[in-house]
Formats: sequence, C-alpha cells, structure tokens
Amino acid sequence: MTLISLFKQSNKDKNHLLIYGTNDLLNNYIMTDFVKQKQFSNYDLIYVDVLESGIDGLIATISESSLFSLQRLIIVKNPIFLSTKFVVKDSKQLEKLKQLIDNLSILDDLIVFVANYEKIDKRKAIVKLLIKNVNVVETNFKAQEVAKILKSIAAAEKIKFIGDAFTELIKRSDNVFSLALNNYLKLKNIVEGKEILPEVVKSNIDQSLSENVFEIMTAIFNKNYVEANRRLDDQINNGLTPIALLAIFESQLEFLLCVKILQKRGWVKDQIVDELDANPYRIYYALNNRLDITRLKQSIKYAIKLDYGYKNGTYTGASFLKAYLLNI
Repeated sequence: MTLISLFKQSNKDKNHLLIYGTNDLLNNYIMTDFVKQKQFSNYDLIYVDVLESGIDGLIATISESSLFSLQRLIIVKNPIFLSTKFVVKDSKQLEKLKQLIDNLSILDDLIVFVANYEKIDKRKAIVKLLIKNVNVVETNFKAQEVAKILKSIAAAEKIKFIGDAFTELIKRSDNVFSLALNNYLKLKNIVEGKEILPEVVKSNIDQSLSENVFEIMTAIFNKNYVEANRRLDDQINNGLTPIALLAIFESQLEFLLCVKILQKRGWVKDQIVDELDANPYRIYYALNNRLDITRLKQSIKYAIKLDYGYKNGTYTGASFLKAYLLNI
C-alpha cells in the first residue's frame, strides 16, 4: 500500500499524479514512497524544478525521449503555473504546455507533479486540463488531524507504538506535523522498523519550548512549585529570557481563556477543537483546568503589565516572572 492511499484521490484510474498541499515535507515523503514501488524499478528517474528550468525546460523534458529507451518517471517540482500567483508572460509557451498536458494519456512516461501550495488555481484552463488528466492527491489537513495522519503513516509502514509512546511523540512535537514527521522518522531509524517504546521517545526526542512551558503551567496548577521552578530555571539556563518565556505563558493563558469561554457557552470538546483548530490533548486539559474565567482574565492582565515592565526596564531578572507564576 502506498501512502497516497491515505488521502483523497480524484481519479485512481489515471497513471499520472498531482500531489499538492502546504506541507512540503509530507508531499516529498509521499512522492518518494510512490516512486519506490517495485513496478518503477526500471524507470529512468528524472527531476525537473520549474523554478530553476522554467516552463521551457519542463516542456523540453516532457517532449524528449530517454537516451536508453527506458520509460521515464518525471518528478516535476514547483509547478508554478498551477499557483494562484502565477502570471502568464509567454502565451505561446503556455499553449505548448497545455497541449502536452492534454495529451498525457498517450505518453509512455509517468509524470508526478509535486505542488507545495495550499491551493491551486482551478479557474485556469491549464489547471483544469491537468486535473482532467491526472490523479489529484490533496494533502492539506487541519491541526487536529496531525495525530490521525501520522498514525496512519506509521500503520501503513507497519511501525507500532507501545503504550503512550505515540501520545508522547505528538506532545514533544507540539502538534506540528513537520516536526512530528521528522521525529517519527528519527525514531523509525533508531528502532530499525521495530516497536517504538515510550522510553525511546523520551530519551531521543526533546520537548519543544511550548511543551516545556505547558509542563511548567501544569506543575503550577497542580501546586508542584518545586518542579515548576526547576523547569523554569532549566529554560532560563538554556538562554531564554524572561520576556520570551512570559510571551509563551501569556499565549497559553489566552488559549485557556478561549476554551473556558466556549465551554461556558455550552460547546463540547469536538466543537472547540474544530473552532480553534487545536491539539485535542490541549483542549482536554483546558476543559478540565480549575481556573475560572475571572482568574484567567486577571492573570492575563497582570502578564501584560509585567511584560511592559520588563520591556521598559522596570523589571530585570527572572525573580519577577517567578513571583507572577506562583500567584496564578
């Protein structure tokens, strides 16, 4: 099973492929997985970057024949003519490309277009032609689907996570897909295709800054002030300034406040996840946090004053930040 099967496809009967979405790491990973199929082992693999070669270079590559009479698998990167920002400068050149795209079905070669764009301009004639002649795979997804997509990739590659290893991976990747995928690939290489245990994740994947701040907040809310102070000192010793840390604390408090307000309006977890496009784990934690809306508003208001004091030089050092956190 190839990874493109995990995403919506427009026409599975078409041989040629268009992979598009904002995440270039994911697009390239899917493309690499696709071309590694045994059926393409004897193909002549050709890469064309339209930003470098231009549309003329792409036309020349598609039009020419293989020197060794082999079928070619042509990977087209940065097909700018699909972008909403593309402006036609040479209409004759574009017409030649349209003719080639309209006749893709008669080519012996296989072409894979990889477009790292959020949207393609489906109003353009050339885009309409391409969509008609290829299998379109869109890889865009929402933030709350990060875990679902990565788990599907791991399952397709027969990689098993044991216990809370997968949850720990997502937390340490701060629910950012590119970071999560990179961390997954690192773990996959470490275990050499075997099971991934929680201790493997914890010993090889560092916590993100946001996750570290989240852990400090959690310790404070649980009145574990010694642990909170230790973690805060670790961040400061690693070179982070009180202003930088305060900005993240303020952001997380604002997030908590948003969740609490929506909860008060009668919204349930899934509705809030969709509305805020956020990590479901963070939403669950926010919903179960004991701080009320009034206390959160006061804490945010004081954080703004503290930030101003640090910036104008009234406050220096970490002691004022620690005093603030202890009184949330």
